[in-house]
Amino acid sequence: MIGASTSRDLGEGKTFPGPTTPFGIVQLGPDTVTGGDNAPGYSYENKTIEGFSYTRMSGVGWYGDFGNLLTMPMTGAFKPASGRLDHPGEGWRSKFDHASEVAECGYYAVILSDYNIHVELTAAPHAGMLRFTYPQSDQVRIQIDLARRIGGTSTEQFVRAVNDHTIEGWMHCPEQGGGWGNGAGHVNYTCYFRMEFSKPFAASGVWTIDIPPGELQQKSPLVDYFQTNEFYEHARNATVTPDKQEAHAGYLGFYAEFRTTQGEQILVKSGISFVDLDGARRNLSEELPHWNFDVARKKARDQWITETSRLEVSGATIEQRKIFATALYHCMIDPRKIADCDGRYIAADGTIRQEKDFHYRTIFSGWDVFRTYCPLMTILNPSLVNDTINSLVEIANLSGRGYLERWEIMNAYSGCMDGDPAIAVIADAYTKGIRKFDVTKAYAACTQTASGTGDKTNRPENAFYLERGYVPDQVSWTLDNAYFDWCVGALADHLGKTQDAADYKARSKNYAKIFDPSHKSMRGRAKSGDWIPWEGATAFGQGCTESNPLQQSWFVPHDVYGLIALMGENAFASSLEDFFEKTPPSFGWNPYYNHSNEPVHHIAYLFSYVGKPWLTQKWVRRILDKAYGAGVNGICGNDDVGQMSAWYVMSALGFYPVCPGTDVYVLGAPLFERLTIALDPSWYGNKSFTVIGRKNSPENMFVQSVTLNGKPLERSWIRHHEIVAGGVLEFQMGPQPNLHRGTSKEALPPDLFETRRV
Repeated sequence: MIGASTSRDLGEGKTFPGPTTPFGIVQLGPDTVTGGDNAPGYSYENKTIEGFSYTRMSGVGWYGDFGNLLTMPMTGAFKPASGRLDHPGEGWRSKFDHASEVAECGYYAVILSDYNIHVELTAAPHAGMLRFTYPQSDQVRIQIDLARRIGGTSTEQFVRAVNDHTIEGWMHCPEQGGGWGNGAGHVNYTCYFRMEFSKPFAASGVWTIDIPPGELQQKSPLVDYFQTNEFYEHARNATVTPDKQEAHAGYLGFYAEFRTTQGEQILVKSGISFVDLDGARRNLSEELPHWNFDVARKKARDQWITETSRLEVSGATIEQRKIFATALYHCMIDPRKIADCDGRYIAADGTIRQEKDFHYRTIFSGWDVFRTYCPLMTILNPSLVNDTINSLVEIANLSGRGYLERWEIMNAYSGCMDGDPAIAVIADAYTKGIRKFDVTKAYAACTQTASGTGDKTNRPENAFYLERGYVPDQVSWTLDNAYFDWCVGALADHLGKTQDAADYKARSKNYAKIFDPSHKSMRGRAKSGDWIPWEGATAFGQGCTESNPLQQSWFVPHDVYGLIALMGENAFASSLEDFFEKTPPSFGWNPYYNHSNEPVHHIAYLFSYVGKPWLTQKWVRRILDKAYGAGVNGICGNDDVGQMSAWYVMSALGFYPVCPGTDVYVLGAPLFERLTIALDPSWYGNKSFTVIGRKNSPENMFVQSVTLNGKPLERSWIRHHEIVAGGVLEFQMGPQPNLHRGTSKEALPPDLFETRRV
């Protein structure tokens, strides 16, 4: 339940409590609302449930997508819509009590109070099973809303009753129906399904809602349309057609009716595919060939045990173990494997292709995950990173665009956020020896992306950046471009492309062109070269994406020492301390260290660059303790497809990747007495890496000394190859800072402009 709210008052984690399997396409869950910025479909503060759908995204902002195949059990009279939140009893939605909810890996249960129906859910990678325990009734119904979509609607649906206990069909979900970003994300997919019932229908039929032509196109955001009086007037006049065996419409639902005895259970299982109906049938028959709910539940749980056993901890408090385990769980939901169980998938050119050398994945929240999530996975799950790179490079090539998308979903170039984060993921992986992808194609995609072709050919400001070294009126874009240029240069350096490496690394110094020495801050420049109006370092906007100049000024991860030179070492250190001292205790949304959002996530580790690693230890421990919790409000911002959770996991390990694209991790301090990583044998051999925190406790948060495999480690950083070689990193902890360790020049993190490839 950690993070399962869309309310800022409850942390706004936007996770969901329903069952899924590691990286599975079926992500079953309760849906409390269709409308607004409610991407997971569920929000803890809502009092009613409108159904249980098979797909969703976890932890994302913006208007969400998926939420397909909404299934709802009920008793009583037929109702054609779920009903508006502020009109109790209007639709089929039901009240529920949180006390009846059970949320576990691979399992969710709740009691629908209005119907006295006990609902249980479990999942397989491509299929899901629901178990409904009914009261005695002659009027029991299961309704399937085929049009429903979390961020809008599918625009075309088809359903066919195969027999008296099976239906199958599809829902077409283009951008015209809303979805990701209210359609601005350009998502276009068709979800195919086969659904089977454990009990034959006593009766069945379909209903359709007639929405006048053009009405949907007039609504923005479209997702809010379904809470309006206008829509419910159409729904009230829905056409109900009993005994209809096949239907094709623009807003369609199917219902099945039964009679039940007290405590009787009816099970529903469905396979889904984004390829075709044959895929949905095959996925269901292969993954759920039986009707044993408890067997399916145990299998899902066993998959999670296997996946999460990559990391084992001891010595933590119960609350810390809950937070850590749940964070690890949230890191293993996306990017999902989108191919069918036989390896077929819809490629970026619209053709059906077969997986060969990698698993095709989707949901790349680039702006978020390049920072911590993907570097964490280079240690825990290098195959996932390798799959992601292969998928992104294939999309770049088969789409005909040639460049790397920054926020990919279902082959769509959504263009969400800024920068070119896939470049950092590729450079980081290659640097760390993860190279089972076409490096020539990947490098070509990186250079095309960074050079401004593709989607940027129509962006005059990008041509301006290439000529003048900054993006007009933009701080975030300029800083991102500089960093991602450095990443291309690092990759070119590895590949022996000397001139490219020199050119891109020279461009990566462009961050200095927007540093205003009068304010000791990054500041946007107009096309004329003049500074844009200054509203103060803490005022949001001013060319800063979801941040302010104070927060953005620290984003020069590839050249921290260059930034120190610009600011002055004393000013850098004192400003950094002031930045944290003024942060509110919750670390929630604020103008200083705003852990709720990604641009600041590396900043606590910058103290080590000025020889004050004990301040990194102090503030990282405080963030771990205060910005996370074991309740619904346990994530202080959108989880962003696992990035917020990955920060907790990585920081609890005791080291952090300030600059993805290099193999250097800056040391912090471990959260636990012992944490062991079972390294992937197919990449790193049958080895483990253990982090020990001797005398670790809430009071003993400061590092006294460190050894690596029994030898003293005086430096404040460690390299990737030292971790994946296996061994033991041991910290001696104490209540007071060691003001001498990590202060010498040799102990500081390396200057990335002075080190060559390793």
